[in-house]
Amino acid sequence: MSFTSDQMELREEEIRKHYSAATAMLEGIDHTPRLAKPQAEAAEPERSPGIARTRRFRSTTPGLVTRSTARPEGVHLRARIEAAVDDDPLMSPQQATALHQLRRALAIGLAVGESYSTSSGLAELKRANLAGTLDAARKAEFTQLLAAEALAVLHVFANATAFLLAPHASEVQVEIGEVEEVLTDNAQLALHGLLWELDQKLAAYADDDARLVATLSAFAEQTMEKVALRAQNAPRLAPFTDAVWRVEADDLTLRGFEPATKARSTSLVMAFKKPHEVVGNHIAKYQSLRLAKMLMAYDFDRRLNPFAEMGGFIFTFMGDGKPGTGKTTLIQMMAGLLHDYCQVAGYPFRYQNFGIDNIDSYQGKSGQNARAFIDTVMDPGVIGFGTVDDIDQIAGKRGDRQSSAGQQEVTAVLMDAFAGANTLVRGNCTFGMFSNYPENVDDALRQRSGARFLVDGPQTREDYIDVLHLLLGSNHQIALGEHDLYAAQEIRKAVARSFESHNRPQEDALLAVFDRVHSRIGELDTIAKLGTYLKAIQETDERFTGRAIKNITDAVKVRSMDFELPDEWMENPELFLFKDYDTKASMIAELRVPITTEMVLQEINRYADSEFRYAGKSDEAAIDAMVRDLGRQEEAKRRYLEEHTA
Repeated sequence: MSFTSDQMELREEEIRKHYSAATAMLEGIDHTPRLAKPQAEAAEPERSPGIARTRRFRSTTPGLVTRSTARPEGVHLRARIEAAVDDDPLMSPQQATALHQLRRALAIGLAVGESYSTSSGLAELKRANLAGTLDAARKAEFTQLLAAEALAVLHVFANATAFLLAPHASEVQVEIGEVEEVLTDNAQLALHGLLWELDQKLAAYADDDARLVATLSAFAEQTMEKVALRAQNAPRLAPFTDAVWRVEADDLTLRGFEPATKARSTSLVMAFKKPHEVVGNHIAKYQSLRLAKMLMAYDFDRRLNPFAEMGGFIFTFMGDGKPGTGKTTLIQMMAGLLHDYCQVAGYPFRYQNFGIDNIDSYQGKSGQNARAFIDTVMDPGVIGFGTVDDIDQIAGKRGDRQSSAGQQEVTAVLMDAFAGANTLVRGNCTFGMFSNYPENVDDALRQRSGARFLVDGPQTREDYIDVLHLLLGSNHQIALGEHDLYAAQEIRKAVARSFESHNRPQEDALLAVFDRVHSRIGELDTIAKLGTYLKAIQETDERFTGRAIKNITDAVKVRSMDFELPDEWMENPELFLFKDYDTKASMIAELRVPITTEMVLQEINRYADSEFRYAGKSDEAAIDAMVRDLGRQEEAKRRYLEEHTA
């Protein structure tokens, strides 16, 4: 593999020279816990008969009595892991794998720590301190550099452990609680403290092979989270965070405090649909086809998609339509395309749906499930596609008393993930929200969908003939008749007709605004006139804010990329997919078309139509509910008076 300009190779000899030190740590170390409390006895060899186990002496000297009197605990991780399955005297393959990967992760952490020490100047200060010649003025700097090295080594160790054990993980999960013994005095003490706590967790949770790996993985993830949090305000970390290390033998890339996840595809069991099997829904189908190919332009080395950098990438979209119009079929088509493209290119593909079963009655668990869903799909090591079907039932409106606490948690997580302060769009994944009743979705969450796919199903006579023929299958002898099968589903012609239909608004309320502005200022053919139209829409619906303008301009940029990447590029990865980032970007730039006023007007109308449609339905639904409530109150009052005046 070729290294990008921001990567440094962590050579194998630099890692392997730390194997002896890593092995010694696994064999046995002593550590006195400072922050965490012991929960299990140390797994140490039995002492010879006659050697007493006396209690530790408690000092009565004033000033020393407040010091920790905890005895140094002998940590024997190898013995602990070998004892994970009590009924087998031999070490299992899973136990041996865990030990080897722990040693490898420790060696990688020590190697990165050594590199940090050299590049930051810490190595010189260590030598001066050892010789007793360290300048008093530099002691504060020395302390800060030691703490920074400790944080770097801890995170790299945990990061490498999680990465190396990922292929060996099963469906078993373990909740281990918080990691507490995170020390930053120096790298060696920090590792000793962490290994001591790991020993405690293994004693509590790792009673078989599956739970052993699950415990190690959970511990590594908790450690990364805790260390990254501590590192937010720590000084002297630039030599670590600004560098990118590459371990070629493990296919591992270390980028500061960013977790390096193992790029694995999820097993996908789904009835995939071909594009011609999606009848109607022309714009939605066209944009789904293009979006699938856009995702494939993602560059795994640069961790960026040219479409995300140049504009025109759809990170989130909302698909709405009546029941039975084809939302599920659209999902099956797009997932099938991505699955096939990734198989040809050898890319890992991950599809996940967030459903109503992810809403939990336990406080905070629904939000955790939503965050896990987001993190799984956004993993920069995969091509990801996430869907939230029936989002109106899953994400609650803020302030809605009928929404559960779990639904409110999901809304908060999705809003932060889709357009929050920390949202980073790399272009390797997309999220689709689908609903039969989008008016019931929180306004702010709905506006975080960058594109709108109106899933209206079959519309024309030809559409209905096509869908009837498709669903009947082949087990019949009925003649087709005078009809050109699937000709109406030809994407280019259908999409052109669909876009032209948006030259004028389709919702009555928006049409009134359009006609009023058009009669006053004429054709909307300049930016000033289009801006006047947007202001008029905002005066009619105050929910039409700056975010709406951003979504419209993003959609226009998508239209400027109004081309499909050629099918040959997907079928033969060498033509495009395996090119370097800059070559991909230049190939895409050559296909780009200029933005026109017609495009802008059509996208304004498309987006505003959807907002007016949602708002109108939402208002009508609220009015109907109030009318029913008033009717019930009047009926209750009438019955009450009849009963009490009789």
